[in-house]
Amino acid sequence: MNTPDTPQPRPGTGELPAGRPLQTDFGTGLDYPRLGSVTFRRGTLTENQETLFDEHWPRLGKVLTQDTDDVIDIDAWFGRAGHPTIVEIGSGTGTSTAAMAPLEADTNIVAVELYKPGLAKLLGAVVRGGIDNVRMVRGDGVEVLARMFAPESLDGVRIFFPDPWPKARHHKRRIVQSGTLNLIATRLKPGGVLHVATDHADYAEWIDELVHVEPQLEYKGWPWEDAPLLTDRQVITKFEGKGLDKDHVIREYLWEKK
Repeated sequence: MNTPDTPQPRPGTGELPAGRPLQTDFGTGLDYPRLGSVTFRRGTLTENQETLFDEHWPRLGKVLTQDTDDVIDIDAWFGRAGHPTIVEIGSGTGTSTAAMAPLEADTNIVAVELYKPGLAKLLGAVVRGGIDNVRMVRGDGVEVLARMFAPESLDGVRIFFPDPWPKARHHKRRIVQSGTLNLIATRLKPGGVLHVATDHADYAEWIDELVHVEPQLEYKGWPWEDAPLLTDRQVITKFEGKGLDKDHVIREYLWEKK
């Protein structure tokens, strides 16, 4: 049964409104992001993007819906078994995703993003580049992790340059919270890696206070020479570039699931 805090799907689609995760703590009592009624840019696709999206999304993408209850069969979706899988939360336009994927061809990469034009740009790069180890999910990252991936099914989670929500009253919307770290820990396999990067000084201070909050995650700092997954991002993302133009310091964080 729906509660007053449960977002309703768009008529005729079953798709949850962008930016409206279920208002729940998943029974943990920990802090999770609260996006509330935030409206994300919808954006429009070019004619070429629409054509590519219509042709390739059914194979390469999934959408989080109100009725999404079954976890993703990763082996079936990628058409191969036994390969490590990384989920990238908030992939944006996919610049970093598309650049790193060919360097880790034996790894399955699942990019999670709310903004459809961003996913369309990544999809275009994947198709044009013949990149076959990337798949995409449209939805809120916390909800996607909670509802679409089985416990201890992932080898890595990446959160690169998340929205810093700089105003104090919006800090509850930051994705790095005690509850999110706990959720990520439950989805990582033992030895799995969480990688976070930010160029926002206040957000870095916020993360500094949380590096040891989740007992299942051992903080490894940066760099981590023996990390089991690729941790060199290889390319400057659009948001990272803007930060560097303003002389921002890039902070990176790595944890390992115990």
